[in-house]
Amino acid sequence: MTRIEEEKKTVAQMVEIYCKGHHHTKDGLCNECSALLDYACARLEHCKFGEKKPTCKKCPIHCYKPAMREQMKVAMRYAGPRMLWHHPVSAVKHLFREMKK
Repeated sequence: MTRIEEEKKTVAQMVEIYCKGHHHTKDGLCNECSALLDYACARLEHCKFGEKKPTCKKCPIHCYKPAMREQMKVAMRYAGPRMLWHHPVSAVKHLFREMKK
């Protein structure tokens, strides 16, 4: 799996956790969260760093529009701690990448 594919998977997992927790969806995502995930995947597809991409938090270029960036921050703040319970492998990989320079 490529780095970009892994990032997409991790973001999808986090958005799903957020959507279920805040919008109480059973299957899939609500329209708002679906739009956020689509936007994040599009940004990842066009990341100028490609396979050498840092985590978004550590990225020197903020490619998200301000409103979408704030929405993603809210979702990640909620989902981040819950990732260890729901998707421990993805969570540990993400934390490891966050600690890298």
